[in-house]
Amino acid sequence: MYHKDLEAWKKSIDLVIKVYSSTQGFPPEEKYGLTNQIRCAAVSIPSNIAEGCARGSDKETLRFIDIALGSLAELETQLIIAETLGYLKQEDLYSDINLVAAMISGLKKYLNTKS
Repeated sequence: MYHKDLEAWKKSIDLVIKVYSSTQGFPPEEKYGLTNQIRCAAVSIPSNIAEGCARGSDKETLRFIDIALGSLAELETQLIIAETLGYLKQEDLYSDINLVAAMISGLKKYLNTKS
């Protein structure tokens, strides 16, 4: 399975771009704090999908898919914190997060039934 062919990977790349754009206006004092954490969590999602696919076994891919789902939950939590602090306005990131979560969960289900 090649990660660049997966819609879950493509949509998670789109999410990373939106996250970077949305966090550009964060206060300078958050550069190494919340801004960095949010961006790292976002980048971790497609990165783990890619790494899992490159491992060559469904078992390994599933392990990294679970890590990607964990990073997605981490990202959502951090965005809620940023919104609560007033750094973000209500944005469509949550619908993107839900879409990516559904796609990754579908991939996980497929791999589980395949094994």
